[in-house]
Amino acid sequence: MSLMRTKPVAVDANTGLKRCLTAFDLTLLGIGCIIGTGIFVLSGVAAAQHAGPAIVLSFILSGTACGFAALCYAELASAVGGCGSAYGYAYAGIGEFVAWIIGWLLILEYAVATATVSIGWSGYLSSILDAFFGVHLPAQYISAPAEGGIANVPAMLIVLALAGLLSWGVKESARFNGVMVFVKLATILAFIFIAGQHVNVDNWHPFIPERVIDADGHGHYGVMGVTTAAALIFFAYIGFDAVSTAGEECVRPQRDLPIGILASLGICTVLYIVVSGILTGVVPYQQIDIKAPVAEAMSGLGVSWAKGAVATGAIFGITTVMLVLYYGLTRVVLAMSRDGLLPASMAAVNPRTQTPVRLILCSGVLIALVAGFFPIGKVAELVNLGTLGAFFLVCASVMIMRRTRPDLVRPFRVPFSPVLPILGMLFCAWLMISLPLMTWIAFSVWFSVGMLVYFGYSHRHSTLATASA
Repeated sequence: MSLMRTKPVAVDANTGLKRCLTAFDLTLLGIGCIIGTGIFVLSGVAAAQHAGPAIVLSFILSGTACGFAALCYAELASAVGGCGSAYGYAYAGIGEFVAWIIGWLLILEYAVATATVSIGWSGYLSSILDAFFGVHLPAQYISAPAEGGIANVPAMLIVLALAGLLSWGVKESARFNGVMVFVKLATILAFIFIAGQHVNVDNWHPFIPERVIDADGHGHYGVMGVTTAAALIFFAYIGFDAVSTAGEECVRPQRDLPIGILASLGICTVLYIVVSGILTGVVPYQQIDIKAPVAEAMSGLGVSWAKGAVATGAIFGITTVMLVLYYGLTRVVLAMSRDGLLPASMAAVNPRTQTPVRLILCSGVLIALVAGFFPIGKVAELVNLGTLGAFFLVCASVMIMRRTRPDLVRPFRVPFSPVLPILGMLFCAWLMISLPLMTWIAFSVWFSVGMLVYFGYSHRHSTLATASA
């Protein structure tokens, strides 16, 4: 049977999930996932080690490139609007086999990213308790066995707590995310207002520092440094794609999904540019603290209370990232289960909460175990590769569906197609090629497991296969 069989588009199918999310909710969902460690950490690393004050150009470059993929997501969301993010779009536009690959990559992206971010959350919590309350968490309970500990207990607990929240209801989760996002945005706006009054324009000269080569032969700064920083901070934008997984819970998915995707990306891009510009204006780029650039910049200004506020905002920000990534994981698996590519038992929706409770709890336990007992390390780079692969195929899907499904109503259309989708594909391919060899090897292992699952189970149990049998 054909590997490229496509799924009929059924935007208004009754799935048992509660339709309660508005465009505003989706925008907050996107901001909650995009703004996290990127603005609090990556901005400092990119400015201090690669671009200097030209970090603002790097954010513009990466934001523009990510915008290509966002435009493609928006068109497909307006036309298809179903659950499953890039997976659902590929199933409708390209075929089952490609959809399986994307779904398998998205599972990797969301699961590993949630576990990784929970470990970072644990580190922030430990630092805050130590710095402000004098509470020292025992090292053996905040480290994995391979790092000399017993388990990373805070990382496990936050994952399980979020599992309970997501099981409670999607609207309740959205309200919690909204509160956390407002706290996070208030923190960022406070930095902009306070630090913006202390900008020294001399710190912006030279705007693009002269290219230098270190003792190890690695280049820094210059025009190449700007592009290197753009590749690094591209991953600060990852998260807007999780908005599209909420299709089955949108009040008006064809209208609200494009708004949520594009609005969240646009708002975050502006904030990234402003914060990075002020950061390099307050602190000379050579002196930026790469571990906590924003917090340490406030400390350097003598605003001690603001440093604590930034640290608190950071942990709130990371919490929302975990929440949205975890949500995205469950919705992708839910869609794949409904299509028969994964066991149907995962698709059960609790009639009281109108959420896939069994799936949420089972995946939460698995993520908590990974976060508690395994040091993520370089495996986290798999998130980047899987995400870029999904973005690449989404851009391709726009062009393919323009030809294969011209009958679909598209409330939003990518302008200047096929130029912008092709640019998105080229940029994603460039970033994928730049990833380390070990990342590709680890990715090959995950990909091989996915092929075994597909040809051993999914291909035969697909609803399209059983319907035509």
